Amino acid sequence: MPFAWPDNPMLTVRTVLDIVVVAVLLYNFVLVLRGRRAMSVLSGMAVLVLMYLAAGWLGMRLLRTLLATLAPYAIIALIVMFQSELRGFLTRLGRVRWARRVSLSGRLERREIVDEILSAVENMAEKRVGALIVMERDIGLRTFIESGITLDAVVSRDVLLAIFHPGAQLHDGAVILQGDRIAAAACFLPLHINPAGAHGMALRKMGTRHRAAIGVTEGTDALAVVVSEETGAISIAWRGELEADVWLDRLRERLSHHSAGTPQVREDAAQAQLGNA
Repeated sequence: MPFAWPDNPMLTVRTVLDIVVVAVLLYNFVLVLRGRRAMSVLSGMAVLVLMYLAAGWLGMRLLRTLLATLAPYAIIALIVMFQSELRGFLTRLGRVRWARRVSLSGRLERREIVDEILSAVENMAEKRVGALIVMERDIGLRTFIESGITLDAVVSRDVLLAIFHPGAQLHDGAVILQGDRIAAAACFLPLHINPAGAHGMALRKMGTRHRAAIGVTEGTDALAVVVSEETGAISIAWRGELEADVWLDRLRERLSHHSAGTPQVREDAAQAQLGNA
């Protein structure tokens, strides 16, 4: 016999499932918005809704009519303003990770790949060679891979250094890694084009590589590593956030977590950013 609250509709399994699904959707949507400028916009919209309710309760017809007239246009404006957040929300829902066994050989293989990337990045940072390396995870990057030159080579320090060697034909663009393979080089990536976002004035001083690193990670779960051609500084982009001027130990940590499939939250990157400052 289903449980029922006194003087309330019966609480059935279907009702509980309905509540849980809505709660999960709202939770994921808040995670996507948290720490972004869109959260402030959403708060402003909540204030307008409260004003509409208050206007109806206080009998303020003019204000209520004005807000009711603007409501349909506000919905369209929200879709336009939140298009990147909505894309991230749908991407988050589409990421389903199934449990799988990880063998010792697999862990050793990932460690070797991380070591090869670290060695190449360290060399390029010392010599101030610009580079952009993108590591694919669950969400495919085939669209971007097809924009470059297909390589299908084993990830190694020497190959990465040869690709990003100044003057080489594949130097410009990004290298995309799929597991232990270099899928393609000289790939074109979408640029982050919101100068008023969380990165503010810093983005205006950054080059195309940093903006491309942020752009490709906004709608995917890829991890991007950038080496500045001007300063040799190393930066990490993940989930649309840029962690600048990281040390090699920090880079090793992020690469290890990413290759192992362990998610890292934005707060982790933010705390590291404050620590470096």
